[in-house]
Amino acid sequence: MSIVLIRSLYRQHRFIRQVPVVHKLHVNFSSDNKPKVSEVKSLVDTADKHKKYSRENVRLYVFTRFFDYIQNYDKVLEKNFPSAMHVYRVFMIGVKDFYADMKKFFKITTIANSRGIKALTRKEMELMHQTPKDIMKVAPVLLIAALPFANYVIFPIAYMYPRTFLTSHFWNLQQRVEFQELYLKDRTHYNRKIFRKLQERLDSTKLSRCHKEFNYVLGLLGSGLHPSSSEIIEIKDIFLHRPFHIDSLSSSHLTYLCKLHGIHTLYLKRVRLSEHCYMMHNMDLAIKNEGGVHNLSIDALTTACYLRGLNPVSLPQEEMIQWLQEWLTVSLNIGTEYISLYIHLPILLTYNHPNNWRLTHK
Repeated sequence: MSIVLIRSLYRQHRFIRQVPVVHKLHVNFSSDNKPKVSEVKSLVDTADKHKKYSRENVRLYVFTRFFDYIQNYDKVLEKNFPSAMHVYRVFMIGVKDFYADMKKFFKITTIANSRGIKALTRKEMELMHQTPKDIMKVAPVLLIAALPFANYVIFPIAYMYPRTFLTSHFWNLQQRVEFQELYLKDRTHYNRKIFRKLQERLDSTKLSRCHKEFNYVLGLLGSGLHPSSSEIIEIKDIFLHRPFHIDSLSSSHLTYLCKLHGIHTLYLKRVRLSEHCYMMHNMDLAIKNEGGVHNLSIDALTTACYLRGLNPVSLPQEEMIQWLQEWLTVSLNIGTEYISLYIHLPILLTYNHPNNWRLTHK
């Protein structure tokens, strides 16, 4: 009897649970107003669509929030790991800029090989001059970082010593100014040694018709002054013969000149100095062809001064223009045979400059 009662209650319970569904569909099952089958089907389809749209809305909401989170994940990391994210940004931006310069370099090299270096602009020549050095400097870091898990070690080390392991693509503005000044300080360290070499061989030029003028120029440098561009041009022939022709310079003299111009001294010092002179001379011609010194921007003037051995930090624009004009006056009035004079120009024009003097005596 109890089992029959339980079964009866269970059937009634199931029937009661189905009643709300019928009510929700608003269908009247009375005998007087029987629903059409199409109406019931339409109501069922509508309920199914509501359920479907509800699921899609939930799914869309979840994915939207997920993508927003992923999109702003770098901000989350930057908040929780600021140092790590800063290193990451430095390297990502640096690699991007470095890669862009490499693409330009290969394009410029193709133009130079087919049409000659004179077909390049001043800016392209500067890039062609600097990029090989940058590649040699940063390539080991990037190659090591490509090894499994090596980037976790090499990037922090490179970040700690950016001047040693990285190029200007990875430096901030303050580092660029600071490191360029330090590089120039390393270069100008050899000014006095080169000047002493010129003084040592002065007596060997007694038979030259320029001996008197050359002695006067060295006297100016020794007394804290500089010769003018016209006075330098007057002594140009003394660099065509012994003892100051490039083929007659001693090994130590060549080494000091390479250091002054930022060239490595392992081998072929004369060849490398000649190539450097040829490149710089063509940059001088490009400046002239592009409208002269006065058309250069502040950044272009600063770069030009650094390349030629003058410290431009805190130097007024007019003084940079005036000094660079003196350099160009000499450069554009000598031919390719005056290589030795050209590579000595930083001594003749910057040896006693106050900005360089401050740099070497810090």
